[in-house]
Amino acid sequence: MTESTTLPRPETHGSFLVAALYHFATVPDHAALREPLQALCEENGVKGTLLLAREGINGTIAGPDAGIRKVLAFLRSKPEFAALEHKESRASKMPFLRMKVRLKKEIVTMGVEDIDPNKIVGTYLNPREWNELITDPDTILIDTRNDYETAIGIFKGAVDPDIKTFREFPDWVRNNPGLHNKPKIAMYCTGGIRCEKATAFMKQEGFDEVYHLKGGILKYLEEMPEEESLWEGACFVFDERVSITHGLKEGEHTLCHACRYPLTEEDRRSPLYEEGVTCPHCHGKHAAADLDRYRQRQKQIELARQRGTRHIGS
Repeated sequence: MTESTTLPRPETHGSFLVAALYHFATVPDHAALREPLQALCEENGVKGTLLLAREGINGTIAGPDAGIRKVLAFLRSKPEFAALEHKESRASKMPFLRMKVRLKKEIVTMGVEDIDPNKIVGTYLNPREWNELITDPDTILIDTRNDYETAIGIFKGAVDPDIKTFREFPDWVRNNPGLHNKPKIAMYCTGGIRCEKATAFMKQEGFDEVYHLKGGILKYLEEMPEEESLWEGACFVFDERVSITHGLKEGEHTLCHACRYPLTEEDRRSPLYEEGVTCPHCHGKHAAADLDRYRQRQKQIELARQRGTRHIGS
């Protein structure tokens, strides 16, 4: 990357450091990590969600720089997580309400037994190698994310499986024999973790040339100059920023608190939009009792705003 196209470092924007991380490893005593990790995060002003399982760790946390560094150092002090990598971005305000460390069966739920990315996985590509691959006519490009994520952004030419959850992905692959029509399969997701399992699954299903974007969309948007980018739209993120764009800048999307769908400015101008209650994507789908409950919640949120505080339901 030349000096003229170098993007501003993401840590120069926003008061809070956001760290997205995952690592596959065998962690038989993962439950013992929950309480000390929860306590360390709380002591250092760090909020977010971390998932612990026998297969590793996954999550996103945010907080002051020093607090995030302490949490990452603690994790990397464990032999299983010594090689842990993370991706950084910034947030103008704290994007999480609380800190949750949860014990799970899987750190990303696919529902397929015996998928181990430590044993078999696709070939990693950096952003520039990725651009070359996905413009190759012998490549099928697949987005492994959920439908509400692909709705606001996608790589040019990508196949959208239109799935509600990652659990649906294996059946979608098995029901699409046309995926064998080209020799190369390229796959991507937000931060890379879903593709760890997705590419392992594809290899297990008999696909030979399977590739994935290392670091996911987040790394691509951080490193790839916008004028050379093949990404179209914004990237959905699982925190109160809702979306980010090139250079890891905060996007303009908000969430519908009724259906959790990301909303554009056009959506918010729709006569079907009522803040905190309904939007063009869910209008007419809620019972009267639910609408009344949403309006009461929104009233409490507005009162909290007037007091200069944050309502837990916001």
